[in-house]
Amino acid sequence: MIPRPLSNRRALVTGASRGIGAATARALASAGAHVAVTARTQGAIDSLVAELGPEHIAIVADIATDAGVRAVVSATEIWAAGAPDIIVNNAGEFVYAPFEELVVADFSRAMRLNVEAPFGVVRAFLAAMRARGSGDIVTVGSVADRTALSGNAAYSASKFGVRAVHEVLREETRGSGIRAILVSPGAVNTDTWTPHEAELGKTFPARDTMLAADDVARAICFAVSQPAGVNVEELRVTPS
Repeated sequence: MIPRPLSNRRALVTGASRGIGAATARALASAGAHVAVTARTQGAIDSLVAELGPEHIAIVADIATDAGVRAVVSATEIWAAGAPDIIVNNAGEFVYAPFEELVVADFSRAMRLNVEAPFGVVRAFLAAMRARGSGDIVTVGSVADRTALSGNAAYSASKFGVRAVHEVLREETRGSGIRAILVSPGAVNTDTWTPHEAELGKTFPARDTMLAADDVARAICFAVSQPAGVNVEELRVTPS
């Protein structure tokens, strides 16, 4: 029999239309969780839910907007009858440009999607998790949340920021039964790199040296599958 350590737990995964988000939804479902997947692309998350099964749901929303965050929170609360057991804040945007060429609107959107949206999702559910005395909150970080890289003024700023949000959350939830988890991978072979194909193997690693999305999904599942008294505060995932 396949172990199902997350049986009947309810999980929300943002940015689940592809890449790490879709892989994480599949991994959580395989471990027994019921998963709400959210993204802007209806066709992609509808297909994912059809693959996963009827106990899972798709929520179409753009969490770079206040209305999108509210829509995700409302739909999840109805489906989970309150706060989900697991939140995986995966949605994000990779903005790459030299400092003087970086458009202010692109910088602002990166901060909105990569920092403000995860904060908004967690804030909406945190009181209910405290009252219940349990909950796993996973932040998907990056190698860029500790290392400043050329061309990454927007991305590194946002990932440093969301790591700080995670660290404050961890301090504020110690002893509450809520586990705050940061999973920070190196470069992952996803569609994120498609606009930068010419730079792969030069400015960026070659695709065949990158992690797979499933590698990160397994790390997330490992962290949320630990006994209740164990908090994996931070996982750095890099190619061997």
